[in-house]
Amino acid sequence: MTAVLRVEDVRFVRDGRALLDDVSLNVREGEHWALLGANGAGKSTLLSLLGAYQHPTSGQVHVLGHRLGRVDVRELRALIGHVNPHHPLQSARTVHEVVLTGATGSIELVPHWKPEPEDLDRADELIELLGLAARREARWLTLSHGERGRTLIARALMARPRLLLLDEPATGLDVAAREQLLTAIDQLRRAQPSLTSVLVTHHLEELPASTTHAILLRQGRVLASGAADGVLTTDLISTCFDHPIAIERAGGRWSARAS
Repeated sequence: MTAVLRVEDVRFVRDGRALLDDVSLNVREGEHWALLGANGAGKSTLLSLLGAYQHPTSGQVHVLGHRLGRVDVRELRALIGHVNPHHPLQSARTVHEVVLTGATGSIELVPHWKPEPEDLDRADELIELLGLAARREARWLTLSHGERGRTLIARALMARPRLLLLDEPATGLDVAAREQLLTAIDQLRRAQPSLTSVLVTHHLEELPASTTHAILLRQGRVLASGAADGVLTTDLISTCFDHPIAIERAGGRWSARAS
């Protein structure tokens, strides 16, 4: 399978402190990775490298076949779908309009920009896929957190990216909204089998059943990396979070409790 992400011996230092140290990772087309670790473990820093928003202090990061430092990152970012739950939109755009901004990579609709018929069709297709057809004309400021999350995923997919980065997409959701979001992600992955994704979370309950691989970060280093069932274990999760935690999997989903 095609390598979508390749991280080799990466070290990332800020203010004299190594936020990442000796980190390596290989992600192939069609794989769906979970990135887990305690607060301060380096998850956000690693995601910023994968999204071409930061460069490593040492080591190499290859994204979609391009090495950071030898590529125009603005062009590279256009090939990546990045879902940030803190999307800074302030205006009362509809779900349909917010999704359309993914075609231009802008927060607001670009003045005088007229979407092509295929853009309109693509937006409606994604709105339907993410379970938002009934909310197509609802305004951003009236949406629930869960509806906003699904809208942002649809927006990120407008440009047909090969790579989707999800930064704690279930943050702040109640149980029902979380389950709707995870169901939508599972459906998306089935509908687009070549799509590759990395999802950052603190909580195993927030992992979709379609998760294939996982990487655990502990104090900026890789504790474990590989197939999800071999990484998301009681022993490794307990070590990762410095607390005895029992892990169970049922119906394809993981759960955690103090042991």
